[in-house]
Amino acid sequence: MKRREFICMAASAALLPGAAVASMPELIVHKDPDCGCCEAWASAFGDAGFSVDLRNEDNMDAVKRKLSIPASLQGCHTAMVEGYFLEGHVPLEAAQKLLAEKPALSGLAVAGMPKGSLGMGTDPGASYDVIALPRDGSAPYVYLAVRPK
Repeated sequence: MKRREFICMAASAALLPGAAVASMPELIVHKDPDCGCCEAWASAFGDAGFSVDLRNEDNMDAVKRKLSIPASLQGCHTAMVEGYFLEGHVPLEAAQKLLAEKPALSGLAVAGMPKGSLGMGTDPGASYDVIALPRDGSAPYVYLAVRPK
């Protein structure tokens, strides 16, 4: 191998890890300091390749209010990823679909803390809806229905 080829290969290899890190979505998770299910939910996103930044908040109501998340759709924690919010126990599948499709939404929400949702244990009978909130203020709709398998 010639010296020039070696230098080019080494430079390319040095740049690739930085490119890989830059392409990983950053997920900022706002959570109550005492909540453990939020950490389990965030951990699943980290395992899927997201760069996760957990932030303990003393006033989660203020976070949700700032993002205009309706009280009826609020969940445990609030995350931000690529300009979208993920409210509550949104499944990984729904978040990945959102980021792939990039629809005109403010975000997705799973109201409450449904048994069997991501971070809330395993339950083959889990049944809940992931709600989409359009940016234009039109009516929320079911983005993904999670049903027993």
